Amino acid sequence: MALYFLTYDLRNKRDYQKLYDELESFKAVRVLESTWCFKKDDTSSAELRDHFKKFIDADDGLLVVEANSWATIRTKGTPKDL
Repeated sequence: MALYFLTYDLRNKRDYQKLYDELESFKAVRVLESTWCFKKDDTSSAELRDHFKKFIDADDGLLVVEANSWATIRTKGTPKDL
């Protein structure tokens, strides 16, 4: 199962709840204020970007990264919490 990090900038409207609800359905863990991690099989960063862009506004930013190594310090959570 691949590990992904998703980070975002919600700009003008800042409607977080739709995105939070979808991240929770993925059993994602919040790592930093605007960064979450989750595990997922049989997908790619681009496919996940296309999926999550349905839950943000047209002017918002989104980054999805597949990770094979990570390290944290003073975060809200870590991939170990998955």
